[in-house]
Order: sequence, then structure tokens, then C-alpha cells
Amino acid sequence: MKKALLLLSITLSTITLSQNKKEDIQSIKSMCGCYEVQFNFTETFQPKQDSLYKPSPTKKDYGLEWVELIEDSPNKIVMQHLLIVNDSTIIKHWRQDWLYQNTELYEFYKDKTWKYKKLAANDVKGQWTQKVYQVDDSPRYEGTATWIHEDGKHYWVNTTDAPLPRREHTIRKDYNVLKRRNIHTITDYGWLHEQDNVKLLRNSNGKDAEIAQEKGLDYYVKVDDSKCVAAQKWWGKNKTLWKNVRDKWQTVYDADKDINLESSVDKKPLFMHLFSLEPNTPKEKTDAIIDSFVK
Repeated sequence: MKKALLLLSITLSTITLSQNKKEDIQSIKSMCGCYEVQFNFTETFQPKQDSLYKPSPTKKDYGLEWVELIEDSPNKIVMQHLLIVNDSTIIKHWRQDWLYQNTELYEFYKDKTWKYKKLAANDVKGQWTQKVYQVDDSPRYEGTATWIHEDGKHYWVNTTDAPLPRREHTIRKDYNVLKRRNIHTITDYGWLHEQDNVKLLRNSNGKDAEIAQEKGLDYYVKVDDSKCVAAQKWWGKNKTLWKNVRDKWQTVYDADKDINLESSVDKKPLFMHLFSLEPNTPKEKTDAIIDSFVK
């Protein structure tokens, strides 16, 4: 009797996981398409009063963004974001990979360093890892959590460390880690990327000092795909180049060891090297460029 009940329990659990996974995939893939985006960030709290402290200015920006589905398999979904500027100029933006029941993470530490971490399979059962990459497909941040589908809501929440966002690189030197609480919520208008962030100064011993807190609200409002035709055409011409870049980075990730990168080579950051390439650039050249940044 006990054996039968155990088998029934395992069967029901498997069915539930399968049903949840279908909803997970539907939610993740619904973030693809053409969106009018509103980016909003403002500092909220400061841990201690400091009359000399200057918070970052409130950031409000707008954009048109195409999210291309570039890989679609049962346990991995890859989506490339492309910004459209002045209707015709395309800027390769961030990329997000979603991996089901993934057991390997690269956790950001500080100063262009990510630490490899192996997870137990039981700890990620039914979960999805979101891996977010820089515009040059180098690592940014990643974390694992369960998609929640309750009361008509569909959302995913995770807290993880990340480098400074590009909007802060040139104006802030007083912190070096952004602890991000990312909330992805599927909405009737598209999706919302909500953030509750903590700006941290991490010393050489790994000890953190809180500098400030920040709220972020990025609204992705779905519009007709025809508004993003320029990005679709650009990706069609450039997708082979960027597949070569992704494939090279994958060999770095597959080494399963900490990653430490140069900030610049020949006085240029990695994205400037890659963004200047022609679509037909051979893989040997992109491989060599990436190799020059990996310590």
C-alpha cells in the first residue's frame, strides 16, 4: 500500500511539474516580439545621512525594442534584445537565456570577476535559471527561481549580484556591486521588469557596505511586429556573427571555473571591438578578440 501511494505521489508530482513547465515556457516566450519600452530608475533610501552624498539622478528613458527568439528547445530558451534608434539604427542590447533545472551558475563577485557555482539537482527542481549577458555576450548576472502562476498572475523573482549598469558606469565610483531583486511579470500590456536594487561597495575580503537603494520599473508595452522590421532585418544579416560570439563564450563557460576579464584591450572595451566587425567576419577573429579579454 505504501509503495503504491509513493508511486502515486511521484506520478502526481511529475504531472504537476510538466503542467507548470508548459506555463513557464508560455510566459517566457511571451516576452518576445516588438515593444515600446519605458525605463525608470530612482534612488530610494540611503542607510546613513551624509550631507556630501550625491544620489544618481532619476532616470527616465524610452525606446523601441525587438526581442528575437534565437533558440527554442524544451530546456533552453534564448532571446536577443535589439534597440531601434531613430527608426533605422540598431543597437545590439542585452540577451537573456532561460535554462530549466540548471545546476551551474556564474555569480558576479566584483571587478570583472564571476565565480563558478555548482548547485544540487534537488535545489533547482522545477526552477528556471535566467542568465543575462552584456551587449558583447560576456557574462552579467544570473539566478534561479520558480515561475509562479497563481490568481491569474505569472511572475518570476530572484535576487542576485551584478556589475554596475551602463547608466551608472561613468557617474558612480563609490560602489562596485548591484544586488538586484529582479521581478519579471507577464501583464495584459506585455511585461514588466521590476527591480529592487541595493548599491554595495565590496572590499577585497568580500565584505559589503550598503551605499544606497534603488527602484527600477521597465515597462514593455507590446506593439505590432511591423514597427520592428528594421531590427528583424538587421538580425537576419548579423545573426551568424553573433552566433560565433555566443559559441566562443560557451567554451569559456563550459570550463566550469571562475571567470576574470580585462576591462579593455588596446584601450577599447570588448563591445567596441565586436561592434566594429562586419557580418562576414570569420569566427577565428571573434574567437581571438574574446580570448584577449579572458585572463
